[in-house]
Amino acid sequence: MSPRSILFVCLGNICRSPVAEGVFRHALTQRLGPERAGLWTLDSAGTSNYHAGESPDPRSQASTLRHGIDISAQRSRPFEAMDFERFDFIMVMDSSNHVNVSNLAEASDHKGKIHLMLDASFPGENRPVPDPYYGGEHGFENVYQLLAEASEKWLDQWT
Repeated sequence: MSPRSILFVCLGNICRSPVAEGVFRHALTQRLGPERAGLWTLDSAGTSNYHAGESPDPRSQASTLRHGIDISAQRSRPFEAMDFERFDFIMVMDSSNHVNVSNLAEASDHKGKIHLMLDASFPGENRPVPDPYYGGEHGFENVYQLLAEASEKWLDQWT
C-alpha cells in the first residue's frame, strides 16, 4: 500500500465534506493504526467560498462527535485548480460538485481523479450524499452513516 492523498468536496465545505474527511480519517486510523494512517494526506474543500474560514456546521460536529470523531478544528476552504496536483483522489459528494470540479480540470489526467463518494457503496448508481443543511438531526446522522460505509468500502479497495 502506498500513501494516498484524498480531498473531499461538497458545496460549502461545512456539512458533508468535513464529515467525510473526519469519518475517513477515523476509519483509516482504525484500520492502519495512527503511524501508517499519518502517511496519508486528507483534506476537504467546497466548490464555493461561501463559508471560507468557518468551522463545520455545529450539527455536523455534533453528529460526528456522537461517534467519537471531533471535526471542530477543520476550516472551510474553496476548491482550487491546484488541488488536482496535490491530491490523488478527489471525492465529490454529488453530481453538481462533480461538474463544478470537472470544469476546473486543466490536464487530461485531472478528470480521472474525480469520484463520487458513494460510488464505492453503490457502484454505477451515481448516488449523491444528500445535503443535510436544511434538514434535521436525522439528515446529519444519515450522512454520517452513508459516509462511514463508503469510507470502509474505499479502504477495502485501497488497503
